[in-house]
Amino acid sequence: MNMESMLNKLKSTVTKVTADVTSAVMGNPVTREFEVGRHIASGGPGLCWRIYNGTKKSTKQEVAVFVFDKKMVDKYQKFEKDQIVDSLKKGVQQLTRLRHPRLLTVQHPLEESRDCLAFCTEPVFASLANVLGQWENLPTPLPTDIKEHKLYDVETKFGLLQISEGLSFLHSGVKMVHGNLCPENIILNKSGAWKIMGFDFSISSNNPSDAELKYTCKEWEPNLPPLSLPNPEYLAPEYILSVSCDSASDMYSLGVVMHAVFNEGKPVFQVNKHDIFKSFSRQLDQLSSISPAVLNKLPEEVREHVKMLLSVTPNVRPDADQMTKIPFFDDVGAVTLQYFDSLFQRDNLQKSQFYKSLPKVLPKLPKRVVVYRILPALTSEFVNPDMVPFVLPNVLLIAEECTKDEYVRLIMPDLTPVFKQQEPVQASNMILLIFLQKMDLLLTKTPSEEIKNSVLPMVYRALEAPSVQIQELCLNIIPTFANLIEYPSMKNALIPRIKSACLQTSSLAVRVNSLVCLGKILEYLDKWYVIDEILPFLQQIPSREPAVLMGILGIYKCTFSHKKLGIPKEHLATKILPHLVSLSIDNNLNLNQFNSFMAVIREMLSRMEAEHKTKLEQLHVMQEQQRSLNIPNPGNQTEMNKSPANSSNQIDDIFGSSGVNGKENGPAAAAAQPNRMSLTLEEKQRLAKEQEQATKLRNQQPLAPQSIKPANNSNTKTKDLTSSLLNNMTSLNSLSLANTARPAPMQGSTIAAFPSAGPMVGSMGAPVSNGFNPPMSFQAGGTGMGMRPAGPGLYSGMATTTSTPNFGALTQNQGPIGQTNKDLSALDSLFKPSQPKVTLNQMAPPSTNTPWLNQFGSAQNAQTQMHGAPVAMGGVPSGFGMQANPFFSPQNFAQPAAAPSPLNQSGIKHSASVNNDLKDLFG
Repeated sequence: MNMESMLNKLKSTVTKVTADVTSAVMGNPVTREFEVGRHIASGGPGLCWRIYNGTKKSTKQEVAVFVFDKKMVDKYQKFEKDQIVDSLKKGVQQLTRLRHPRLLTVQHPLEESRDCLAFCTEPVFASLANVLGQWENLPTPLPTDIKEHKLYDVETKFGLLQISEGLSFLHSGVKMVHGNLCPENIILNKSGAWKIMGFDFSISSNNPSDAELKYTCKEWEPNLPPLSLPNPEYLAPEYILSVSCDSASDMYSLGVVMHAVFNEGKPVFQVNKHDIFKSFSRQLDQLSSISPAVLNKLPEEVREHVKMLLSVTPNVRPDADQMTKIPFFDDVGAVTLQYFDSLFQRDNLQKSQFYKSLPKVLPKLPKRVVVYRILPALTSEFVNPDMVPFVLPNVLLIAEECTKDEYVRLIMPDLTPVFKQQEPVQASNMILLIFLQKMDLLLTKTPSEEIKNSVLPMVYRALEAPSVQIQELCLNIIPTFANLIEYPSMKNALIPRIKSACLQTSSLAVRVNSLVCLGKILEYLDKWYVIDEILPFLQQIPSREPAVLMGILGIYKCTFSHKKLGIPKEHLATKILPHLVSLSIDNNLNLNQFNSFMAVIREMLSRMEAEHKTKLEQLHVMQEQQRSLNIPNPGNQTEMNKSPANSSNQIDDIFGSSGVNGKENGPAAAAAQPNRMSLTLEEKQRLAKEQEQATKLRNQQPLAPQSIKPANNSNTKTKDLTSSLLNNMTSLNSLSLANTARPAPMQGSTIAAFPSAGPMVGSMGAPVSNGFNPPMSFQAGGTGMGMRPAGPGLYSGMATTTSTPNFGALTQNQGPIGQTNKDLSALDSLFKPSQPKVTLNQMAPPSTNTPWLNQFGSAQNAQTQMHGAPVAMGGVPSGFGMQANPFFSPQNFAQPAAAPSPLNQSGIKHSASVNNDLKDLFG
């Protein structure tokens, strides 16, 4: 019901307004060319003109339509009506003939119809009388913008200055007295400028060519309708008392207007219109000795001038030209506005100087004055390309104080062509720099569609600009507004251009700033875009200046440490760490920079180690749970540590052709296979139980392994496996580096049967120290069996004694020793993916101390060492390798002296430790 009543009320209001407009303007020729809109104000003598907003139909140009409804004078006799209409027509015709910035500009001359008079002017806000509180002939309800409008000091000062200038034009230029200057005949246009109208009672000079001008004044006729007479409260005393007037009479009127502006619209004296002569006689006496209390509301610096304007003697009053030069009008705001009004007279040099100093003045002016008075004057200069770089900073300064709605409505339409301006080149570059410095403002207040169509293309143009200065500024500023850019635009347009600028530029500053820019906007990108697009791009950068290298390091570090991003350990191992290691040894880096590289590398290695260790530990726990529950794991048949099960197929896998039964591999094993397949189910179950007991014995790792006695056939088979394992190690380690072609070193080379989660890991999955910097735990490919990480406690289930590679022995072990040329088919057979695997626990002796911890200290705790560099399964040298590191030399690695130990024919140590450890493990 409430909604219905509101709609009905709205309908009645609209109908009433439409009816008012229709009745007032119906049939007037003005409506042929102009659309008449809403009733907004009133003005003219007695506020008899209703003011409507309107638009020109052909151009959509905004106008104000002044309408006088003849029904207002129906109460008068016909001759009085005609007299009023003739007076009004004279005033509009006179205004139409006069053209001056201080006079109201007529867009369409007066048109008369049976019901009304109408003419069109520039867009209007209201009359000064409306603003000062005289609301006659205004629409109902009263417009809020008029009711709440308060004049600022700068508006008042400049408005009065404008009226003074207008009077100066009339008196000196046209030789005319206005005759009825009052707030009703002062109009505030839409930008706030004060304009004179209401020339109904104007008087032209009888002798315009003479030095002393004379004007003929009509005698006051009290019986005429008020609209046929000037406003007596603003009229000079000589009009009434001596029936004389001249330009000084208008100056008296100006004095009363100034008083009214500072006194809420009240004139100096109230006049009894029924006894006008008596009122003016009394007024004359008061003016002769004017009381200071009358002027106490006026600003002190203008009181004396107003007192002079209100003088009884016309000759004492200052003329209009003198009034324009009084100190009261030397206000910085008033002077600024005055300069804008005369800009069309200035050349480009004068304009540029003025625009450069304007930012100091704008903050001192009220927002309404800046937005509606100064802004239009500034945007009108955008048609002059040479002036745009001087005007644009002021426009953007004003935009900062505007609301988003005001920006879109008042500023953006004029800025859009400037975004695309590219000529002249010098001005275009300056425009780019200015816009880039205010990019956060543009992106905050510009609608998204306009950002996509105008603002971002300008940013892309700046990134591709030939000017290094513009590219640098653009790269420095992009991170400040990156959060305001839509993600698709950033990913598909912005980032590719930044990468292109980095790769193609010849400027080191642009390349470094590109990297810094990328590093700062990483947080706005998603993880996989960074990994797929940003990190690979770093390896394409051609130069190796320290600043560039540190920029690359910074991006790696930011990506690695950012909680939203991060780098998977697979990428760390295969791509990131190799690249960082190669960069870290660049000769251009100083010590601090090198230390920064190493700190990041250590951090990456540490996290990669922790993650992978956690993964392996979890896998181990799962496998142990499977063993304890005796549950088969059919989904992971190729794993090394597969637990035995009760099914016959799984027992076949455990005792396949891998030499577990002590028989040699090859044709004999193949021939024995049918007999193994013919085992009964009971026999297979018995074998499975024996295997489970052997597993428990292995996991216990007794302190006195020699006391454990073989209990069943399965331990016998395990001893046979030990023999086979030693033979295979003999074949492997007896390979001569001199007899085998050395392939290029590979980081993280592994064997398919032993999958590894990352590079730089020994072929059996054990991390291998490089002997260069122990805390860094660099890992490289090496023989998996019998190797140990560079510190105690890591992968303890695989730990055994190892030592720093003795590179001096590389040339000593030339030629075959013993069974060097033995066929490796047994090794191939042992580690085929389809054959059963031996668990790492089966090959791992108890943990022992490692000499890596003491490589720079005493040699007393060093264990017996394996001579010859460790060799991976494919014959690849382990550690950093002589080929992998161009700065590698054996003397860089000072090894503790160790007593020579006798070698067996396979190169394996004949120490009690090795043989006893294996016996302890396998029984």
